[in-house]
Amino acid sequence: MTHVMACIDGSPSAAAVCDYATWASQRLQAPLTLLHVVDRSEFPQPGDLSGNIGLGSREHLLDELASLDAKRAKIAREQGQLMLDAARERAIATGALDPKTRQRHGNLVETLYDLEPDIRLLVIGKRGEDSLKPGQLVGSQLESTIRSMHRPILVTPREYQAPRSAMMAFDGSPTASKGVEMLAASPLLRGLPVHLVMVGRDQHVDKESLERAAGQLAAAGLEVHTAMLAGEVEPILHAYQAQHKIDLLAMGAYGHSRIREFLVGSTTSSMLRTTSTPLLMLR
Repeated sequence: MTHVMACIDGSPSAAAVCDYATWASQRLQAPLTLLHVVDRSEFPQPGDLSGNIGLGSREHLLDELASLDAKRAKIAREQGQLMLDAARERAIATGALDPKTRQRHGNLVETLYDLEPDIRLLVIGKRGEDSLKPGQLVGSQLESTIRSMHRPILVTPREYQAPRSAMMAFDGSPTASKGVEMLAASPLLRGLPVHLVMVGRDQHVDKESLERAAGQLAAAGLEVHTAMLAGEVEPILHAYQAQHKIDLLAMGAYGHSRIREFLVGSTTSSMLRTTSTPLLMLR
C-alpha cells in the first residue's frame, strides 16, 4: 500500500511537515509514514583507512577516527529517532491513525528514490536543517528531490494552516493537463474551492484548454473557479493568490520541452522560493 511519507529533520519546519502530512493522510485515507534520513556525508560509516598515505602506520589514530565516526553516527541515529518519536506523538494528537516511523542512513534523494514505490504523496519542508543560512530560501536537496521523484510532492512552509482553498497554475501543456487529471482523481482537494488560473497570450486557444480542464475538475465533483489573466506569470499568480486568500498552490513540476522552459527556468523554481503557502508539485 502506498503511503503519505513525511521527511522529518531538525529544522523549524518539521512540525509543519508533520501537520501537513497528517492532514493529507486523513484526506487521502492513506497510511502515514514519518521518515528520517541520517546523511552519510555528514555522519559516515566507519571505514578502512589503513591504505591512506601517511596514516597506515598510525593505528591508534585510525582507531580514534573510526571510534569518533561511529559515535557521531550513533548520536545522529539516536537524535533522529527522538525526532521521529516526537513527530509520531504529534501526528497521533492531530488525528493520525497508527503512523509508522522509518530511519535510513544515506543520501536523502537516493533514499526517496528507493522508497518511491511506497510513496503516494511526499511531504517535505521548503528548507531543511542543512539549509538555514541567511538568504537561502530553498533547501539544498529540495530541487534535486523534485527532479528525481515521479510522485506528487507537497512542499510546506514553516507554519501550518489547514488549507481551505487551492489554486492550480495551468498553462495548457500536457504536463499541466496531467496534473488536472491527478487532481480530479484524488480526494486530496475534495470539498475545497479550486481556482484554475491561466496566464496566457492566445486567448481563444487558451480559453478552450482552460474550459476543458475546468470541466474535468467539475465532473469529479470539485468546486471550480477559472481565471484567464495576462502579464508576467509569477507576480500575476502571487497577486491572484493573495487577492483570493488561497491557502495552497498546485502546479506542474519539472518536465520537458515547453513546460521545462516555462517551469525550470523561471516559474516553478521562482514560485518555490517565493511562495509562503504550501506548494503541491504534480508529476
